[in-house]
Amino acid sequence: MNKNIEVLDERKSYKQGITSALMSSFWWGIMPIYWQWLRPIESSVIIFYRIVLVAVVCLIGALIIYDKETLLSPLKDKKLLFKYALAGLLITVNWSIYIWAVNADFVIQTSIGYYIEPLVVCLFGIVLFKEKLSKYKIIALVLAAIGVASVILYFKEIPLIALGLALTFAIYAAAKKNLSLPPILSLLYETIFLLPIALAVIVYLEITGQGALSVAGPSKYALLMLCGLFTAFPLGLFANAAQKLNLFVVGLTEYISPTISLFIGIFLFKEPFENIQLVAFGIIWIGLIFFSYGEFVENKKYKGSLNDETNQET
Repeated sequence: MNKNIEVLDERKSYKQGITSALMSSFWWGIMPIYWQWLRPIESSVIIFYRIVLVAVVCLIGALIIYDKETLLSPLKDKKLLFKYALAGLLITVNWSIYIWAVNADFVIQTSIGYYIEPLVVCLFGIVLFKEKLSKYKIIALVLAAIGVASVILYFKEIPLIALGLALTFAIYAAAKKNLSLPPILSLLYETIFLLPIALAVIVYLEITGQGALSVAGPSKYALLMLCGLFTAFPLGLFANAAQKLNLFVVGLTEYISPTISLFIGIFLFKEPFENIQLVAFGIIWIGLIFFSYGEFVENKKYKGSLNDETNQET
């Protein structure tokens, strides 16, 4: 009976994790629209506002949800604080590259980066955490690698934006793997250490006429004030997913985000799109079909084993 309960709890946790992963991917996918709406505010200004406002949003949420003891408990462990500070630095670098690239009209380039990123996340899961792969997931990984490699080989240049996004986010995912704080507290401690620096920079920029207030009207500035909520939400979902899923599953669900952004870059922002990129896109999605089928098979096995154990007990 206890084993049945454990299996049910495991499946429940998996469903929560996969839902969080899918929602975070969709949200990230449509974010280029929001960042370009903030023009003519400079990307550097947006980045510092994002740090401050994410910290504020998470602090408000944490104060509402948790008691004082829970909120302050991470402060007792210096090693834990260092890990969260490192994770915060990594995700800040990642978002800084991303926001700059989107506002510089490199949305498709960011899509390539986030196609590469799940591969790196998956490899981290295999090398660092000894995660096991089914044959369907291996096929999916190989096809995704072929799709991404074909794009890199065709253009014959080092995609610095793409590699920067992929590496910083993959390292961030690995750093978050064994951290067990709830998502809101996790995000709070990832951003709180950067808050004083970011706030000081914002004050300086606004005083010297280089900030958002000098170029943005009231409505645009109000829109900027939502960037904390808009970025904390998908990061919170990702944190929840990373705690409940292995890195391979988290990595592959992240292909949804660059696919949405790719469509936005092509059809909404009218960025140039080569045929080779279309081919790579098709190869990657064939891989995702294999992955989905593998997930179906594993889920069927779980249900079958649970039914067998239940029948034996009764």
